[in-house]
Amino acid sequence: MSDNEEGLEEADSEVDEVPADTGEAPADDEPVAKTDDTDESDAEAADAEAEADEQPAVLDEDVMPDDEADLLIPVEDYLAAGAHIGTQQKTKSMERFIHRVRTDGLYVLDISQTDDRIRTAASFLANYDPEQILVASSRQYGRFPAEKFADAVGARARTGRFIPGTLTNPDYEGYIEPDVVVVTDPIGDSQAVKEAITVGIPVIAMCDSNNTTSNVDLVVPTNNKGRKALSVVYWLLANETLDRRGAEPGYALEDFETEL
Repeated sequence: MSDNEEGLEEADSEVDEVPADTGEAPADDEPVAKTDDTDESDAEAADAEAEADEQPAVLDEDVMPDDEADLLIPVEDYLAAGAHIGTQQKTKSMERFIHRVRTDGLYVLDISQTDDRIRTAASFLANYDPEQILVASSRQYGRFPAEKFADAVGARARTGRFIPGTLTNPDYEGYIEPDVVVVTDPIGDSQAVKEAITVGIPVIAMCDSNNTTSNVDLVVPTNNKGRKALSVVYWLLANETLDRRGAEPGYALEDFETEL
């Protein structure tokens, strides 16, 4: 185990375990991961749905932390971005990050845990050489903020379709050897996750209520489909990573927002 991987265990005592790939089917209550052929089309459809849901009708019903909570940004800003809005599905592995279920069937994520995991992820990433961090995002609304995150912290980005062999085929011209991977969605970015597991590097993933986390080392619970939510989370992650390196985190949220 590398020093950085040990640092992840120390920073987060509840990091999800990464079991060996046994080839067994997922449990009945957990959605089955899509194939590469359907990932992008499904992601595009989910993006459109999330955009409609990311502005809650009544903010005060969804406030979880108390007024004294020490959050990176005011809870109202998280809620206005829809970072807490999950899907109408939940998996067993994401239950501990869910605050409640709304009357319309949408699961509400616990913003205090989102905030805490952003801090943990930033502390972990700050231990790596910037160029050894890879961020991958196939989702439409995740591409720009992921690229902006990479630019801000000096990482590398692979957005859109993740080409098979990027991490596993030395003969591929786009082959790279990062030390850690950040993904927007373990479903849409399943190829990146699969290859990271194959080569034995840790995975940090933004996970919604419908995600499974069996191949994720550190979960950041958040709406990973909405435009505003992804902008906020990547912005905070970038600034926190820079801050933990001792650099000036001088980026504004507007720098990470995807234009419609």
